[in-house]
Amino acid sequence: MRFGVFYELQLPKPWTEEDEHRLVHEALDQIELADKLGIDYAWAVEHHFLDEYSHCSSPESLLAAAAGRTKNIKLGHGIRQVIPQYNHPSRSAETVSMLDLISNGRAQLGIGEGATRMELHGFNIQAKTKREASIEAAEQIANMMVMNPYPGFEGEHFSMPCRNVIPKPMQKPHPPLWMACSNRDTIKVAASLGVGALAFAFVDPEEAKHWADIYYGIIKSDDCVPIGHTVNANIAMVSSFSVHNDRTEAIRRGQENFEFFSYALSSLVTKDTVPGRTTLWDDYVELRGNKTEEIVQTAAMDPEYSSGIGTPDDLRRHIAEFQEAGVDQLILMQQAGRNPHDQICESLQLFADDVLPYFTEGREEREAKKAEELAPYIDAALARKNWMKALEDDEIPVIYSSVSQVKFAKDRTGRVKKL
Repeated sequence: MRFGVFYELQLPKPWTEEDEHRLVHEALDQIELADKLGIDYAWAVEHHFLDEYSHCSSPESLLAAAAGRTKNIKLGHGIRQVIPQYNHPSRSAETVSMLDLISNGRAQLGIGEGATRMELHGFNIQAKTKREASIEAAEQIANMMVMNPYPGFEGEHFSMPCRNVIPKPMQKPHPPLWMACSNRDTIKVAASLGVGALAFAFVDPEEAKHWADIYYGIIKSDDCVPIGHTVNANIAMVSSFSVHNDRTEAIRRGQENFEFFSYALSSLVTKDTVPGRTTLWDDYVELRGNKTEEIVQTAAMDPEYSSGIGTPDDLRRHIAEFQEAGVDQLILMQQAGRNPHDQICESLQLFADDVLPYFTEGREEREAKKAEELAPYIDAALARKNWMKALEDDEIPVIYSSVSQVKFAKDRTGRVKKL
């Protein structure tokens, strides 16, 4: 089992002028601490215009800053919006490759498409075509990071002439590809594309096993046709997170904030929004009422309690259930709602001291065994891929330095065209 930390950069109102600055630097401090504690991944989202829910519209900047303060932790776009109206595919390829160079080969690229009208309509993206647009772009981003030069592309959702997209990433053929997943259908899509599944949905271990079985079943089937130049067969799931030696205190610190995350996510999709005038936190508090102590006391008395919010014993049981279900990585939702920075750091430290060691021993051997088992299926999947044809040297077009050097001719219809 691997572990990650996850950043939406949530900032419930009311705000002060200093709050965004404080939030960003606290996140960097937490990522630096996570790296020192041996946590494997730090994931940052890309969202736009989503007041209170996410102030992380430029994850490439956050991740690059984190790269300069860390040594081992993998730095993941979880996810980057890859539809061309958000980010042109060549810019995504350049950005991820540069992050990979800066971090000495630690970049990860999760692809996504967005779900809210606030984001999609802000960039004039149609919901009915967003999935196919993101997949088309993602495949070409992978090609751009590998091919020298990139031959050019004429697709349904973007086109681009032949160019050499630089820099190239340190990881070869390119950083691992992942895809945001929220249900069984998207798990199937991720597996069919040969990319890792970032399951940003809160499910129990039984449902997690169904997802993992579906995912790896497709990875091993003829339905897996990779969009990348390699297959990243991994499934990661997000979990609530707050750790304290006193269960009641862990729940008191974490539960309300974790539930806000789910409430805000749902509200952005299902409720009308006035830009710059959101009241998500106030609405949540009013709807929830004063249930914290009731929840705390009920959970504290439950001998079968197992959650990402609780004591180290609770977390060990919780993680073991997901490991048994076939999940490869658990992403810890530690920054949500109004979670204070000092309490987040305390939870991370206690997790590293009393939980993490139970899941690190022997994992390299287990991962090597998994890779050996999957190798023939991955080879078969790559053999099914329709590879983009590289250009021979005499096929690479000349980009003329001025219009006076461009040659013209008439085609058979009499129209003038460039040679």
